[in-house]
Amino acid sequence: MVRSCTGKHTFTKATVVAALGGLVGAVLVLDFLWASVSSSSSSSSSTYSYTIWANHRSRLVVISNLTDPSQNKRADVKEKKQRVPEGLLNYTFADIVAPRLEWEEMAPAPVPRLDGSSVQIKNLLYVFSGYGTIDYVHSHVDVYNFTDKTWGGRFDTPKEMAHSHLGITTDGRYVYVISGQYGPQCRGPTARAFVLDTQTKKWQSFPPLPVPRYAPATQIWKGRLHVIGGSKENRHTPGKDHWSIAVKNGKALEKKWRTEVSIPRGGPHRACVAVENQLYVIGGQEGDFMPKPGSPIFKCSRRHEVVYGDVYMLDEKMKWKELPPMPKPDSHIECSWVLVNNSIIIVGGTTEKHPVTKRMILVGELFRFDLRSHKWYSDWKASLPCENYSGRFLGMDGCILRLDSGTEDPIIPNQGRSLEICGEPS
Repeated sequence: MVRSCTGKHTFTKATVVAALGGLVGAVLVLDFLWASVSSSSSSSSSTYSYTIWANHRSRLVVISNLTDPSQNKRADVKEKKQRVPEGLLNYTFADIVAPRLEWEEMAPAPVPRLDGSSVQIKNLLYVFSGYGTIDYVHSHVDVYNFTDKTWGGRFDTPKEMAHSHLGITTDGRYVYVISGQYGPQCRGPTARAFVLDTQTKKWQSFPPLPVPRYAPATQIWKGRLHVIGGSKENRHTPGKDHWSIAVKNGKALEKKWRTEVSIPRGGPHRACVAVENQLYVIGGQEGDFMPKPGSPIFKCSRRHEVVYGDVYMLDEKMKWKELPPMPKPDSHIECSWVLVNNSIIIVGGTTEKHPVTKRMILVGELFRFDLRSHKWYSDWKASLPCENYSGRFLGMDGCILRLDSGTEDPIIPNQGRSLEICGEPS
């Protein structure tokens, strides 16, 4: 009821409650009508799909779930487990708006790979091991010649060397391979380490890591080989450990690894870049697939993962400093970076799992980190024709070469592809 008193209006509590009730009722009616329309649209759909709409101003994504009623009951049950109400999702799940770069497809890689590794030495790219399938791992190196754009010069790795999740770096001639996973599926890690002389293609043993790690950040900085983080022996727990050992010409100058200051946040699959007096560790994740308990083949089982875009810099005083994070969380980028014009370029990778399907989301962007301003840019980027999962990149003569590209699923690799773009970031 509204009462008039000296020309002014007042409201009773009952009126306010009634008004709110009416508003809620109207919302419920509209929601019911919308649900009816959605249901009708869904029943007429002949395919099962997820429609994603990105609101780039609000950095949110709306997902609409459309289902096919002709699917069998078993599929319906599985679908119900995956289904979430329509709503707003984090912008992580949509590509950032930016101009698309032109890509040229190159000679296909000799074999498909997942979780392999690579290093560039002059005009050659050395691609190491990795999964062929979840039940098969490679034990060889393929070499790509950037000059004539061909593959060749394949040779084997040591029998005792890890097959995936390697810690890897080079001084321009020698390649240091540290720890990693030995075998297919989700088998255990090895602490063994080796050095490759790329001129003679001969391998030598190297002091083993104090404890084994999966995919630790690895880089040579100020005359010492640094190994940082990775996943611990159970494959899931992030390690913060940091060791170093003096090296020169493919030899360890010390008998044991030295313990260094731990990184603030642990985990595997990070880019590790040395620039003059600073060491940068970029992106990564906490958690990973684990072997299924009791499985005789160490069958991989999904576990909770947190992908992040954290950036840490180690200075001359051996102190870690946290820098601005990447534009979106990014992992599997240990071999997906190049240095160009005072910038670190990160291409592809993986981000957080899709909230509906729980499948891995592949990153289609190119991110640039300005080493002078410590700012990230995504205005010069590549919308990859096939988003990258643990891809291989080579920088030379103002070009970035993407090799041995990935897949839509971490378990099932596609045939290897090679793509190239040329240009310089502004």
